[in-house]
Amino acid sequence: MGISAGPAPADPDAAESAQITVIGNTGDDITLFGLRVCPDLDTVMYTLGGGSDESRGWGRADESFVVKEELAAYGMRPTWFGLGDRDTATHIVRAQMLAAGYPLSAVTDALCERWQPGVRLLPMSDDQIETHVVVADDGDGGRRAMHFQEWWIRHGAALPAESIVSVGADTAVPAPGVLDAIAAADIVLLPPSNPVVSVGSVLGVPGIRAAIAEKTVVGVSPIIGGAPVRGRADACLSAIGVETDARAVAAHYGPELLDGWLMDDADSGGPDVPGITTRCRPLYMSDPESTAAIARAALDLALELRTANTGKERHA
Repeated sequence: MGISAGPAPADPDAAESAQITVIGNTGDDITLFGLRVCPDLDTVMYTLGGGSDESRGWGRADESFVVKEELAAYGMRPTWFGLGDRDTATHIVRAQMLAAGYPLSAVTDALCERWQPGVRLLPMSDDQIETHVVVADDGDGGRRAMHFQEWWIRHGAALPAESIVSVGADTAVPAPGVLDAIAAADIVLLPPSNPVVSVGSVLGVPGIRAAIAEKTVVGVSPIIGGAPVRGRADACLSAIGVETDARAVAAHYGPELLDGWLMDDADSGGPDVPGITTRCRPLYMSDPESTAAIARAALDLALELRTANTGKERHA
């Protein structure tokens, strides 16, 4: 969903005391029915704030969809994106604040006042950035672009993508606090999110990748045994010519960015990734305990690399 940065705890067993900033992807954001929907920011906020639907992995718990059904009854489009009733309240608050002139970063901070996620959540940029996917148009043999959400949800990423474009990213600037948080961080963790349209979108905002590259960076592979852990990251990787393979994703990020890389045991025994320290361990997040163990392992590797000065450590 984004990138985590923060000071490393002096005691490796005290990770919970570390200050964590999550830089959230906003490339998935979309405007629907006059409301600005920020799926990744909201997922982080709801999940860490104890309000998410864990069975679905998105949206609010105990959700209903009366408004969605009523909109469909009026013939409103699109019908393929379902806004839950509880979730809609968040989008109404966001829409009103944005209309009043508040930047997305201030809106996100205000929403987090209710949810208290326990981390500082920042959008990657206050500027509007949207991920679009270019696909072949069977009608006339040409090409057409659609919003990522339409490609991902309506079409299930089944339409082969010719390219993925981050519209607005080239002129965007990092949101207030993003570069400062990275500069103050001892370590940066790249989660096992989609390397193209989640982590990749954050890294695509001018200035963010360069700032992160100055730090000790450890990533967790989203690919296990040649397949995405969740979702359809393989369709996104194919669009940019990267193999659906744990080592290929590490190489895509590159040693200029990554110091360390966690892979699953299913991917052990392969060749080294030049310039990147790799470790293998179980990476399936089957419950909160296994998820915490993966985060612990990523933090341990980052502390090891930082202490041993085997990574870039240009900020030492």
